[in-house]
Amino acid sequence: MSPLLGDAERALYREVLAQGGRVMFREAMQQDPDATLRLIELGLLVRLDLDQSLTAVNPRSVSDRLSADLRAGAGRRLAEAERAPTQLDELAQAFETAARRVDRTAVVRHVDRMEEIRHRILQIESENREETLAAQPGGARPSNTMREALVRDRQFLAAGISLRTLYQPGALTHRPTASYAASATRAGEQFRVLDEPFQRMLIFDRKIAVIPAAPDDASAAFVEDPAVVAVLVERFERDWARAAVVDWHAAAGRPRPTGVPPELTGLLAAGLTQKAIASRLSLSERTVAAHLARLREHHDAETLFQLGWLMRGGAR
Repeated sequence: MSPLLGDAERALYREVLAQGGRVMFREAMQQDPDATLRLIELGLLVRLDLDQSLTAVNPRSVSDRLSADLRAGAGRRLAEAERAPTQLDELAQAFETAARRVDRTAVVRHVDRMEEIRHRILQIESENREETLAAQPGGARPSNTMREALVRDRQFLAAGISLRTLYQPGALTHRPTASYAASATRAGEQFRVLDEPFQRMLIFDRKIAVIPAAPDDASAAFVEDPAVVAVLVERFERDWARAAVVDWHAAAGRPRPTGVPPELTGLLAAGLTQKAIASRLSLSERTVAAHLARLREHHDAETLFQLGWLMRGGAR
């Protein structure tokens, strides 16, 4: 049975590590196109389309994924699944040795160049296991990054990672951003809109936070101090609780049918109770309750009060 990696792939991966864990795609292809494509296929190198670079990620996270994929296959592949971590162990040790060269004596590391910030975030994302929290102030998101972000979001969600993102109201009026949010919402990501100023941040597994280190966001601080990260998580959760749930599909110009009579939504928007709606429409309270449950699920509303507020256009 052929190994996961040949000598050429191992040599190229080590060379990328020697270059700081990041190289340009064209340079890797010039050196060894077959090895480059194989490393990308396995996920050991992640390609960032924005600047056409490749980032080396931790082979241990890749081996976990490969083992899970192989175990999901036929029983005849079980032996190969068991060998996957061992075959990547040598490269994992090389990755960890290279990572130790970075000064980790401080729990806050400042990174000043955008390409290095993206490179570091890709590496952290590759090791993420449970949750990503994102606060993205401003309006429109960069159009050239949203398609790539949607692909990664779907991969994270498929791996069982929870994704929650805060936007400001300007995102609702930018059709590409609303369309991205609608597609990601359908995949399982959660978005809310907060009509207040808040700080830009990313938090991974409640262990590492990324926050701006300069007013123009050209510098970032990667924070690993548990106490500081806990404060940032608390701030995010406070903002999340105050933020509004919105219908991103409607904002994107592609509203989904709910199957709920429009007159019922009108009465709900007018502030009528479930019992009053049932009486007005000559329906049973059970039928009205089923319609309201369908609406709550459709609009991702946690309470009947929040649903009524959405029906009145409060999220806009």
